[in-house]
Amino acid sequence: MPTRILPAVGDADAVRSITTLLSQLPDAEPVAPVVDSTQLIDTLARLAAESVDELPEVVVVHERIGPVPALELIREVALRFPAVGVILVTSDASPGLFQAAMDYGARGLVALPLGYEELASRVQAVAQWSVGVRRHLGAGGDVFTGVGGTVVTVSGAKGGVGATLTAIQLALAAQASGRSTALVDMDLQTGDIASYLDVQFRRSVVDLAAITDISPRVLADAVFRHETGLALLLAPAEGERGEDVTDRAARQIVSALRSRYEVVVIDCGAQLSGAGAAAVEMADRALLITTPDVVAVRGAKRAVRMWDRLQIRKAEETTVVVNRHSRGTEIQPPLIQKITCTAVAATAIPANFKELQSVVDAGRVHELESKSAVKQALWGLAGELGLVKVSEGGQKAGRFRGGDRGSVSFRRRREG
Repeated sequence: MPTRILPAVGDADAVRSITTLLSQLPDAEPVAPVVDSTQLIDTLARLAAESVDELPEVVVVHERIGPVPALELIREVALRFPAVGVILVTSDASPGLFQAAMDYGARGLVALPLGYEELASRVQAVAQWSVGVRRHLGAGGDVFTGVGGTVVTVSGAKGGVGATLTAIQLALAAQASGRSTALVDMDLQTGDIASYLDVQFRRSVVDLAAITDISPRVLADAVFRHETGLALLLAPAEGERGEDVTDRAARQIVSALRSRYEVVVIDCGAQLSGAGAAAVEMADRALLITTPDVVAVRGAKRAVRMWDRLQIRKAEETTVVVNRHSRGTEIQPPLIQKITCTAVAATAIPANFKELQSVVDAGRVHELESKSAVKQALWGLAGELGLVKVSEGGQKAGRFRGGDRGSVSFRRRREG
């Protein structure tokens, strides 16, 4: 059986040399190379969604791949797609880098300039390892093989537009529908999820920042299990400690959460930190919350442009959610879509703070009444984003499986 090899190389000259040499290997079947880390993860996720057998046996990662550094990318591939063997191609073949590559999950290292014999030997060994893992998985081994849970980030165009409330209600909707859900406060200096949910806590996301190998037990020790069933990973009580959560730490934390929960909702706040940027880049869906006023919409446009300049997220891959919407406002969703050049969620959140005031002041937003128009819209948004699990025949009934008391109907999007 031919060995499928996926090169991940950003440099044009390196692409040509690596693909040419790979094509000469016996029983090798190189596939079209990917040029950056985002394209690699997206490609593997798409293939894994079909079947683990569709994944390439070997991925060759060049040391200058970007924007995610090569070692961080190897760790994410190893966590999310454990049946894929990764080879790092690097000009630094020192024992220190070799050990680091192995610690991050690589199955081999090949030095530049590439030699046929070394590359052939390493590819063959890694391919055999990959086939063995898949045989084990096929026999029912208890190894995580899926593409991972769905990660959704929620960012604010500016402070006070409702990003935290949106994140909480999306997570509650997913949890109530029967999906295991984690809610993460990545607004590291000013995060308020604990206040909104009336939580007293000792551990926070900072406790995971210095850990290089986040095991399920370590993760379980760091999260707070809320009465609703949500797993909460909260921002530190001392805002200055948020600086300890680097972009590298954030990637490890998000990857660990993705491998354990079906849905991961991350509140990134309105200020872009390195950790928040890493989360937005890794997310399956990145939401940007705005209100229909000039200042907030300008903030949304500014954020979208900044994400694009920093190669965090393209505008067309960002979804804007309009909060506090009413038909009487001059700025409507189609205009916001035109200004920001993003997708705009079909579900707009109505302006009705009176429904929220009592539960917000009490720190009990999870007790917001089911008949609340705001809650119905936010849970409808969760349905639009595919975060909820619908029971058999649920599309007709429009109810969550195991939903909260007095379950909430989805809003159906009109055809055409």
